[in-house]
This record gives sequence, C-alpha cells and structure tokens, in this order.
Amino acid sequence: MIARRSFIRFNRAELVCALTAAMIHSQVADDLHRTATSLWSWSRMNHDRHTCIDELRSASRTPRIVVLRALMLGDLLCSVPAFRALRTALPGAHITLVGLPWAAEFVRHIPNYFDDFLEFPGYPGLPERSFDPSAIARFLIDVQSRRFDLAIQMHGSGSFVNPLATLFGAARTAGYFVPGDYCPDPHQFLEYPSDLPEVRRHLRLAAFLGAAPRGEHLEFGLTNADEVAARKLAESLELLPNEYICLHPGARYPSRRWPAAKFAAVANAFRGDISKIVITGTSHEADLADELVSHLRIPAVNLVGRTDLGTLAWFVHNARLLVSGDTGVAHLAAAVATPSVVVVLSSDAGRWAPLDGGRHRTVVADIECRPCEFVECPIGHVCAAMVEPEQVVKEAMSVMERRRDESTHDATMPSVWEESRA
Repeated sequence: MIARRSFIRFNRAELVCALTAAMIHSQVADDLHRTATSLWSWSRMNHDRHTCIDELRSASRTPRIVVLRALMLGDLLCSVPAFRALRTALPGAHITLVGLPWAAEFVRHIPNYFDDFLEFPGYPGLPERSFDPSAIARFLIDVQSRRFDLAIQMHGSGSFVNPLATLFGAARTAGYFVPGDYCPDPHQFLEYPSDLPEVRRHLRLAAFLGAAPRGEHLEFGLTNADEVAARKLAESLELLPNEYICLHPGARYPSRRWPAAKFAAVANAFRGDISKIVITGTSHEADLADELVSHLRIPAVNLVGRTDLGTLAWFVHNARLLVSGDTGVAHLAAAVATPSVVVVLSSDAGRWAPLDGGRHRTVVADIECRPCEFVECPIGHVCAAMVEPEQVVKEAMSVMERRRDESTHDATMPSVWEESRA
C-alpha cells in the first residue's frame, strides 16, 4: 500500500530502484508493477483533459452518481477495482448501483463504495431479466426524480443500453460505446476495450472518467451476521477452517459445466490429505451435487442451497482450495484470497481468468470454438471431455503447496463494518 501511495512522487530512476528492491518478494514486485503501469496509463490518458470527475469535484453540491451494471456475481466482483477508484476520486459522493435484485445483498458487502441500490427492471435485448414495460416506466420516473449528476453505463459495450442510460436524465452520461452504434457523448464515452481482461476494462473506463486506479485486487467483506451464521453452520457440520476443499460444480450455462464425475475424481485424489469435501451451489443445482456425491470416496458436506452470499464467502474463504468452473464463485475466491483452480470450457479465459495467476490457476479446454455463447453445446460438449481430472489435480497440488509457503492467508476476514473510506 505504501508503494501505491508514494509512486506518484517517483522519478524514473527511483522507480527502477524501487522495482529492483521489490524483486526480493515477487508478489510485491508484481503489485508495484501493475500499479505503476495503471497510474502511467491514467496520467497519459488524462493529460490536459478536463474529465467529468474534475467537473464533479468542483461542483458546489455533493455529487450524485448512478452506475448501471445489472449483471451477475462475477461481473460485479470484477468491477470492484473500478468502484474503488471512483469512490477514492470522489470520497464524498452519493453513489447508487442499479443492479439485478440479488445485487442488493452484494452492495451490503462492499458498503464503502455504494450508498444506495436500485433494482433494475429489465430492458429489451438484455437476457438477465424479462422485460416489463410498466416496470421500466416506473423505474425511469424514480431514477429521473433523483437528479443524478452523472450516470455511468458499465453494463456492457453499450450497443443495447446506451439509449437507456440517457433516459436516466442525469446531467452527464458516460460509459462505453461501439463505433457505429449510438454514442450519447463522444467526450464522455470510451470505445469499448474488448481486448482487455474484465478488471482492467473497467479500470480503463474509470481512468478515462478521471478516477485514478487504486489497485486491481477484488474485495468482498463479511457482516457480523454472516460470521455468526456461517460459524454456527460449520460447527454443526464439524467443519474446521483449512481442513476442507470446496467444490462448486455448477454454472449458469450448462456449456460451462465440467462433469460432476470429474470434480469427484479431483476430490478423491486428496483422500488422506484433507478431512472433508464441501460442495457449494444454489438449490437449482441439487441434482448436480447429488451426482457428485455419488462418485466421492471421501466424506462430503453438501451445502447446496444452504448458504446465502455472505455465508458462502465465509466457507470459500476458510477452505484450503476451491475447484470450480468459470462462474461467480471463482471470482469470490479471488476476492477472499482463497487459492483456486478454475476449469474453463466455453468462456474466454483471457477476459475472465483471475489476474493473480500464482494463487488462482486455470485449466483451459484448448478448442477452436472457444469462447462461445451457447447455453447448451450443440456439438456434444467436446471441451468438457478435453479437460481431465489429472490436469486439475496437478494445478491444485501446485497452488496448495504455494499457499503452504505463504503466511498471507488468514483464517478470518475483516467485517465490512470495520473498514473505512479513508
């Protein structure tokens, strides 16, 4: 953290010396290099340019900002570094997230970055929620009545939602656009950087708007209620921190699900090294969990449908390892600093893989048709057959050995209420 805050005072020679010294610990060096690169890009992007953040800083009243990102858990976790940059740039602003209904719970776990939440009612062309014309009308009346100073469209490239963002009626509207599609304001809309990892994509937008990066790490805090509920459940199941591996076999799209029998084969390879397997997921994935259990030769605890977002985070954090597909819980592991191995089938590993490749490993199906957006694979799910349990076990053993050599993973997490915006 000291390196981040002092970097802007370094000249080129001092930066070289600092990087050389930091090489005694590779993680520090990597962190410093990423921060230096981000700050350098930010300073070049906004040289001699008056940004909308500059305008809001000079405003006579408390800035009111609304952010549109009505997506799923992984999408929001990958946006946290951009949310952090925005809050740091405007610490006194009143910031509202527009998200899917479930995201009200997400906001409670990052309270430093949002002051309010509005439920997104759906919109034509977006698959996340069915469209209700009367609901969108009521929603827009509500949003417009709040008289936002800035609306930020972080939902996607802008092809579908930029017209919606302008209907928020904010004094300024910013976000992404695709050349040839509707761009509300060329000065406040950034051409969608499709070649960047998801975390860096949104940091690029934040920087474009005038918010300097404050690290690429993800965050997720626990409330006191989360701690109490999770510990009570763990005690009833005789689960001890760091004595189990989490398996999360489900994913939103069947095309991204690795077979349950292969998850079980990975777990069975650790029989004798760990006491139990913990299976996580939603109640809709109960059949998948039952199939996984049927292949196990190691004691298992089935938590599918028994956790909410906060207690899920507690169990992931206290696991020795998470093995999952490319889904939201993989990013949750990154946010709570639990080592993980992610099996990537149909999705884009370059976009979604955790940036810390030392703690979080990916095993990727090397197939020409990846990435794809099919919900169900039309050619027999060849990518799932390509990834073998032995590949995952090898990465799991490597990342677990690395963790044994570190002392940075604590068995407790700070409560979100103990943090500050300083």
